[in-house]
Amino acid sequence: MKLSKCFQQGRFVITCEVGPPKGIEIEKLINELEPLRSKADAFNVTDLQSSVLRVGSLATCRLLKEKDLEPIMQLTCRDRNRLGLQSDVLSAAVLGVDNLLCLTGDHPKLGDHPQAMPVFDLDSVQLLSAVKRLMDGKDMAGNDLEGRPPQFCLGAVVNPGADPLEPQIMKMEKKVRAGAEFFQTQAVYEVDKFAKFMKRVGHLKVPVMAGIVLLKSPAMAKFMNANVAGIHVPDEIIDELSSVPKEKRVGKSLEISARLIRQLKNLCQGVHIMALGWERHITAVLEMAGL
Repeated sequence: MKLSKCFQQGRFVITCEVGPPKGIEIEKLINELEPLRSKADAFNVTDLQSSVLRVGSLATCRLLKEKDLEPIMQLTCRDRNRLGLQSDVLSAAVLGVDNLLCLTGDHPKLGDHPQAMPVFDLDSVQLLSAVKRLMDGKDMAGNDLEGRPPQFCLGAVVNPGADPLEPQIMKMEKKVRAGAEFFQTQAVYEVDKFAKFMKRVGHLKVPVMAGIVLLKSPAMAKFMNANVAGIHVPDEIIDELSSVPKEKRVGKSLEISARLIRQLKNLCQGVHIMALGWERHITAVLEMAGL
């Protein structure tokens, strides 16, 4: 089911991030998602996350589709020009993928092949416009597509913790005009700040899904504070995670994530959970959150 239908039904939508492996043995990943079949509405498959070589998003999405697990295909501008991007969009439609998340993508210098040449022929707004045009039956050069055009639910990303926030809102408005139907956010740990963000973007009338990253340790929280723009884990959360012995930190992390979801539920239209290797714990988080 396209995510657009989930939102239209007024459901609180749950998606989970899926990072394909760095190798061809993908069965373990697919099996780990099986317990989430009745919990998650869709699975967001990353496109060479952090510029690290992995199995492609399109192939993984097709395998999920074969297992009757709804995929969201991430598509970044980093590695392909407009020809390659448009071709992959058409390929996704042929393979039954209904949801796309359009991103600019991390620079290759951040990944495991720093010598790779970046492309960035388009940015995320231009990519959304290109896909929307394909959905109207024309390519970026104005040529007509043969037969019926592809149809997708288009998504984009936004960082509600950015400072200053105005550029993020301006770009969000551009993405909506370009065709974005929903947004997934960067990790949220400050509920009050997120509530203010939601008030600022209420005029856009598009569903927003709050990002939830499971904190594995106090060190991880401090690293994100120091290195990830727009994310701030409050000291009280770090102290709470530090207050328990290491053997109890998994439980405390899940408790914190579930509490955040409960606090955010009335502010947005869904959550996007980024477990970063802790996919086996997502079911517990959702149950603790009452979902």
